[in-house]
Amino acid sequence: MALDQVDVDKLDQKGEKEMSFLEHLEELRWHIIRSLIVITTVGIVFFLFHNLLFDLIIFGPTHADFPTYRLFCSISDSLCFSPPEFTKQAIGFGESFIISIKASFVLGFIVAFPFVFWEFWRFIRPGLYAKERKAARGIVFVCSLLFLTGVLFGYFVIAPFAVNFLMGYTIPGVENMPTVSSYITYMIMFTAPAGLVFELPVIVYFLSKAGLVTPEFMRKYRRHSFVIILVLAAIITPPDVVTQLLIGMPLYVLYEVSIIISARVVAKEEAEMAS
Repeated sequence: MALDQVDVDKLDQKGEKEMSFLEHLEELRWHIIRSLIVITTVGIVFFLFHNLLFDLIIFGPTHADFPTYRLFCSISDSLCFSPPEFTKQAIGFGESFIISIKASFVLGFIVAFPFVFWEFWRFIRPGLYAKERKAARGIVFVCSLLFLTGVLFGYFVIAPFAVNFLMGYTIPGVENMPTVSSYITYMIMFTAPAGLVFELPVIVYFLSKAGLVTPEFMRKYRRHSFVIILVLAAIITPPDVVTQLLIGMPLYVLYEVSIIISARVVAKEEAEMAS
């Protein structure tokens, strides 16, 4: 068999060279290594400036001059609130050091998310057909933007209300003195999940392309989703209607945007099938 025929046989239907399972694993390994290098580099930078990291960013929602508190106080005195004063403590041996490393690398991952997702996309992109690649054009930018927007929403909106409520909730005879470890854990819960929730429009887009989600289905369960959003907002905010709506409404807007996206995807698929 001619050499050029051998080369043709090694090409897949998309005109690209086929890779064995081990070659795919090797490729994935290098994508992971490059991602870890970037995360580690950013994490080390944060660790070197851990004093500023904790004072300005991590403990920001516990300061009365945090932008969220100033914004609400400037809008109306009835909306004005500030976090209660409390002492944060490290009770374990070496806990401050371990927490500094943990916080640095969690923030390192958040900041490096666009690069990590880009590496992930570079790995799966060759396995897609041209039509699928076209449908996913700009996905790295969109997903990165939505994730970082969600994290910022959790940091500037969810965290201040949650800190104010959780530290303001007291039991008779018990003084709230949280450990730094528990505070960091809750800050991660307030921010990282919000970044994932904000990916809802992208998830709905691809589920609609696969035919697993339809706009009719999402409209049918619109009221259920609204109740669930309000319940989540009630859990992480003080028990008043204003703050629940401030947090619940953006999440509900994402749901409505997802319905529009799903409708456009389904309409486009039906038009292509009709032509």
